[in-house]
Amino acid sequence: MGDDLDDGLVTRWGAAGTNDVQRIEAADWREWPGELSLFDDRDEAVRVARDKLVPAEGSGHVLRVQTRDDEPTGVIVEEADWRGPVPEAEFAGGPDLPAAWRAYLRSSSWLRRGWLPSGKYVWLYPPAEARQLLAIWETESTHPGIALIGGDGGLENFVLDLRHNPAPVLLVSNASESWEDAVVQSADVESFIARIEDGTFDLTWTD
Repeated sequence: MGDDLDDGLVTRWGAAGTNDVQRIEAADWREWPGELSLFDDRDEAVRVARDKLVPAEGSGHVLRVQTRDDEPTGVIVEEADWRGPVPEAEFAGGPDLPAAWRAYLRSSSWLRRGWLPSGKYVWLYPPAEARQLLAIWETESTHPGIALIGGDGGLENFVLDLRHNPAPVLLVSNASESWEDAVVQSADVESFIARIEDGTFDLTWTD
């Protein structure tokens, strides 16, 4: 159910496509399109975004909306952005990513960015973008075998160490100078994806 807040405000959840998000953004994130539904349950908004909007538009967004007497009040906040399958051509040019990560990015919907129920924010990268960011980061000599897969929206990055099989998911900061200061987040990609999908992923700061 929607969360009751002070002053009679209730948090509700909406699902919107790309064009609808552009309209909301143009209204300074303060006006909810009247023809779009709002839900008391966040999971229902996620289902609509993933099952209906992503196949139809290529992306589906879940937004948090504060309401009073069913009228939107306050700022609308994007909670999550789901995307459709990454084109196979994006995987060309390496590195050779684990099959599970390829399958997730090629699935019917995957989390591009957003807040998890655990309270953590994650931002995941398709292969082409990840390669561009790594080229800027210049990690070839300091982190051999690295593959970038995401980050926390700040200075921390989720990477794979492809020297190992299975490749662990590690946390590496932008200031990292070697693998020595990397911190294991998941033993393999499968467990990382599972925790993203069920919303339980949280950062680990020590091995």
